[in-house]
Amino acid sequence: MPAVNSTAIKGIDIVTYLAQDAERAKAFYRDLLGLSVSSDYGPQGAEFELPDGAAFGVWKMTDGSFRPGGGIMFAVSDIKAAVAEFKLRGVPFEDDGAVEETPVCFMAFGSDPEGNTFILHQRK
Repeated sequence: MPAVNSTAIKGIDIVTYLAQDAERAKAFYRDLLGLSVSSDYGPQGAEFELPDGAAFGVWKMTDGSFRPGGGIMFAVSDIKAAVAEFKLRGVPFEDDGAVEETPVCFMAFGSDPEGNTFILHQRK
């Protein structure tokens, strides 16, 4: 069996939409579309786990900025090694690839040549 590459993207952890009003967005997806909230972050947003195991979320930026759109969180096993590897390949990252820690995960924010953003994501 081949060794697992700790820097490889192994899947999608979550797809998200940005929200101006996270409580309104949570109510829409919960009450109108019938999705179950799996993690509630209060006025910042929520995650919804779908029956197939996929995850969807709504999120309000902490700095108050907003533009309609979404993002994707790519799952990695070792975020620091993955950021270092992708930087060597020329992938641009915000804050030079600084890794942010939350109570449930580690994240690094990157972008593609078209300006689309993504997050490398390691669950705790």
